[in-house]
Amino acid sequence: MTPGPLGSDRGSTLPIYIWLTTILLFTALAFFAFAQAASARSGAQSAADAAALAAAQQARDELLLELGDAIDAGNSDWLDGLDLAGGGLPVEGADAAAAELAAQNNSTLEGGAQLTEVEGAPGFQVDVVTDYTVGDSIIPGTESLTARAQAVAVIQPRCDFDPTADPKKPVTLDCDGVPVDIDPGNFNPGNLPDASVMFSVYLAE
Repeated sequence: MTPGPLGSDRGSTLPIYIWLTTILLFTALAFFAFAQAASARSGAQSAADAAALAAAQQARDELLLELGDAIDAGNSDWLDGLDLAGGGLPVEGADAAAAELAAQNNSTLEGGAQLTEVEGAPGFQVDVVTDYTVGDSIIPGTESLTARAQAVAVIQPRCDFDPTADPKKPVTLDCDGVPVDIDPGNFNPGNLPDASVMFSVYLAE
């Protein structure tokens, strides 16, 4: 038996080559679509993290102002504010701070910054949606699909003090190794340290 012409082998392999090339191209485009979606989700999460931290940091600044006002007014319970014994956080400005950071990351804050608590630590939960979409891809609908994410940032006190301390007399606070002296009888709010010295802000896992 004599072998067939060489061209016949080439002709039979051409459809297989085209089929494999099509499959590889489709797979590459599918991976690209998933990468687009992952990038959008990552962007949304970054925006949510930034917004949650902004809300908590704004509340932390307000806490310091409230502490200064309480000491200046001679309130005998100002020490309670150091361990957040009341549990509540000042919410004034938290929504605006969160919305601003979300916008800086091309996203929109949904529902405002919501008060929450994680393992006893008060904080804020935020939900954001991206202002951009995943983009065109081989997967239908991605051109109008946005990404959403949620984040929670909490506030924890950093200062310890003698539980027998008299709030009407000079008190020395130990704020993670940083001494802070407060004399209610001779108090100047401007002498308080930065809010970050007295309260820490971090993202909850």
